Amino acid sequence: MSPSCEDNVRKGFFEREQFDAVLSHLPEHLTPVVKVACITGWRVTSELLSRQWQHVDFNGGWLRLEPGETKNRKGRNFPFTQRLRTVLAEQRKRTAAVEVATGCAVPWVFHRDGHRIKSFYVLWRKACRETGIPGRLLHDFRRTAVRNFERAGVPRSDAMAMVGHLTESIYRRYAISDEGSLREAAARLDTLFTQE
Repeated sequence: MSPSCEDNVRKGFFEREQFDAVLSHLPEHLTPVVKVACITGWRVTSELLSRQWQHVDFNGGWLRLEPGETKNRKGRNFPFTQRLRTVLAEQRKRTAAVEVATGCAVPWVFHRDGHRIKSFYVLWRKACRETGIPGRLLHDFRRTAVRNFERAGVPRSDAMAMVGHLTESIYRRYAISDEGSLREAAARLDTLFTQE
C-alpha cells in the first residue's frame, strides 16, 4: 500500500473508488442509506436510519432533522443536490413497491422489505474487509462530506450547518446561514460531481 493510501485510511476519508467498491459489497437495501450518508455527512444510525418519509420534502427540496433529533438537539435541513434527490426518489419508488406488495404503509425512508433498519455494522465491516479497507467506519462519511464541501468551494459556515458539526464557537460563526446560502452550497456540490 502506498503512503498516500495509508494516510487516507488513517484520516478516515473515502475516495470515490473506495466508496464505489464498498457499495458493490453491500446488500442492495443498504446502498441508499450509504449513498445519502456520503452526500450529507449525517450520522447513519441516529440521524439517517431514523428518517421517515415525513422528513423528506420533495417539493421544497429538503431532507430534515427535527429539533431534538440531533446530538446537539438542534434541527437541521439539508438542501437536495441532484444526487440526493435521485437517491431519495429511487428509494421512494422501492418503498411504494413494497407497500403495494405487502398492503402496508412503510414510514421509514431506509428499510429492508418495509422493516426499519436499526444498524448494519456486521455487514458494513464485512463489505470493508472484502473491499480491502478493513477498519473503516460509517462515521468516516462525516469527514468525507466535509472534505467534499471544501473541494467544491462551499463556504465553511454552510458546510458545517449542513453536516451539523457544532461546537459553541463554530456555531456562533455560522448561525447566520439561511436557506438561500444553503441552496447555493448544494448547487456548488452538484457542480463538483458533474465534473467527475
